[in-house]
Formats: sequence, structure tokens, C-alpha cells
Amino acid sequence: MATVIRRLRGGIWTEHLITLAVATFLLNFGSGLLNGASTNFFVVTLGMTGQQVLWLAGLREVPGLTLIFVAALIMHWPLRRRAFISVLLMAIGYGLYVVINSFVALVAVAIVASLGFHTWQPYQSAIAMSLTTKDRSGEVMGAISSVRSLASIAGMAVIAAISALLPDMNLRNYFASGALLILIAAIWLLRLPRSVGVDEREMPRMLVHPRYWLYYVLTFFEGSRMQVFGTFGTLVLVRDYGLGVTKISLVLLASAIVNLVASPYLGKLLDRLGERLTLSVSYVLLAFCFVGYATFHNTIALAALLVCINMLVLMSMGLQTYVNRIAPARELTPTLSAGVSINHITSVGMSLVAGLLLERLGYEALCYGAAALIMLSVPFALAIRLPKMVPQPAAVTAE
Repeated sequence: MATVIRRLRGGIWTEHLITLAVATFLLNFGSGLLNGASTNFFVVTLGMTGQQVLWLAGLREVPGLTLIFVAALIMHWPLRRRAFISVLLMAIGYGLYVVINSFVALVAVAIVASLGFHTWQPYQSAIAMSLTTKDRSGEVMGAISSVRSLASIAGMAVIAAISALLPDMNLRNYFASGALLILIAAIWLLRLPRSVGVDEREMPRMLVHPRYWLYYVLTFFEGSRMQVFGTFGTLVLVRDYGLGVTKISLVLLASAIVNLVASPYLGKLLDRLGERLTLSVSYVLLAFCFVGYATFHNTIALAALLVCINMLVLMSMGLQTYVNRIAPARELTPTLSAGVSINHITSVGMSLVAGLLLERLGYEALCYGAAALIMLSVPFALAIRLPKMVPQPAAVTAE
């Protein structure tokens, strides 16, 4: 972690971006513990079916649908306070996983955690991009993604080691530990200055503007495909191929290592080549990976494809940097919040539909469908046009 911080301090990051990096590390370290155990917790501890797992994925995304309205209600709070409350809700929700024993209770606490997670997403991007210049926003988002990946590596390594040494340990302990780390991350965010971000007094409460239509369309498709795979990608390996906590954690650990190495380069590619080319190429490669996931029936091949897909998904940060390049500073946060709500129109519906179709058609059919949706995104990505970039002074915040 110290090496990463020195690297960031010597390059693009300020003191406040390093503060954000530390909070991001703690949050994603905790999330790594949760994610490594969650699928086995659902299937083994709670005895959930594949349909229930996919339905849970859809129901816990419901808060994302309402984010545009939630964000509007608290838009004039300082961005630091909004970020703190979001991460605090995540900690509370995941902490409650320790005591639940039924599917209904699981849905209830998952929604609490999900509300925090979905409100945090646009705030994290807004904080990071408000502390740099538009022409370097891809590099900063790539650096943030590297910190997330490093934290996931730590989380996955810990859970893989513990599950190997203590295979009978109660999986609820991982949720307790993860929730505690996320709580510390929430408190750490209070070190950011109250003035971080744009002038909240001038920010519109709610914003859906025609000039951002390409962002809305692309994020709409993003939700329809990735929410489904994000759930059943690991579900297939656990349910159909029998991977336990240790092996799943090792797969996710390998994915996090690849993302750690790739993130800075992908961020710089966004700045150098632009969102039009990078998003288009990533969508085509993703489609091929999804077809491969449906075609191959070998555990090693599927694990490798899962790693590749998770790496290519990093390019979705191009949607945020695209908005940052074309939007006035005061419109960034409400536009990103609107995008999350639009994204979840499809992510909720597709998860519920996928839950119904999984047992009838098999996961292969769902992968082919996701590949088709990805290819529908390509023409819209090719339609992206950016205004001519003008060099900007570095962003400055004050206490």
C-alpha cells in the first residue's frame, strides 16, 4: 500500500486524493472478504437455489433505480457527508448478514447495503475527478481502480489463506470483518475537506439532459449485461463445477492482480485514445469472452475467461470520464447519479428474468444473450464525439 501511495503522490495525486485512496482501499479490502465468501454463503450456509441467488441480485439492485431521487434529496449536503453516509450504510447492511437466516431477511439487509453501495459509486467518481483536470481524469480513475484491485487482492488472499487453514470456519465471520473495515473507511472519509467537489449551492438537484443521451444509452446496456454475469459468473463455478471458498477466492485473487496491473494502463489509454475507440474495442472483446464462457466447459478455461471479463469491465470507467469531459463541473454528480438509476432499469429486470431462465435454458443461453446485448452497444460507442480539450490548471480544494 505504501508503494502505491508514494507512486500516486509523485504523479497525479494530491493529499486529498491519497485520503480517498486510503478509504477506497479499506472499503474494497472489506468487500473482498465479503465477495470471496458470499456465493458459498448463499448456496451452502443458507441453502439458496440458483434462481434465488439471481433474484437476490435483482432485488438488491432496486435502490439503484431510486438513486436519482435519493441523490436529489441530499444534493445540497456537502459531498463529504454524502460519501460518509453512503459507506456507513454499506457497513450496517453487510454487518447484519451475520444474524440473518432466511431469504427474506437476506433481501432486506442486502437492500440496506445496496443503497449505500449505489450512492457511493457516483460520489467516489465525482470526488476523484473533481480533484484533477478533465484531460487526466482517465489516469486518475485508473489509479483509483488500481487501489480497488490492490485491496481486493489483500481481501482475497486473506480469505483464501483462512479458508485453507480453517475450512470449517463460519462464513459469517467474513461478513463481520468486512463490515468493520467498511465502517473504518466511512470514518476515514471525514478527513476530506468539506469543500471537496463543486459548489453545492449551484448544483441542480436532478438532471436528465438530452446532451448526455449517449451516456444514458451506454449505461443502460451496461446494466443489462454485467449485473447478470456479475452474479452467475461465480455461481456457475460454485454450483456446476463445485469450487469451494478457497478456490473461488483464488480465482478472484487472480482477477484482482490482473486488474491491479491493467488499471493504470487502461486509464491512460482512455486519456490518449479517447472513449470512442477504447469502449468500442472493449465491448467487442467482451462479447467474444461471453461466447467463450458459454462454449467451454472446463473449469480452468472458465476461470480464465472470468478473469478476462473482469479486466475488460474496468473500461466501464470510460462512461464516467466521458461525462466528465463533456459536462460542466456542477452537472457531474447529478448526471452520474441519473446514470446509475438508468443502469438499474435493466439490471433489476434482467436479473429477475435470468433467474427464471437459468434453470430452463442453462447459463450458456444467458451468456449468448449477454454477448448480443454487448454488440448492440458498439454502434453507440462509435457515435461518441468529444469537444476539443483545453489545458486546465490543477484542481485545488481548501479546508
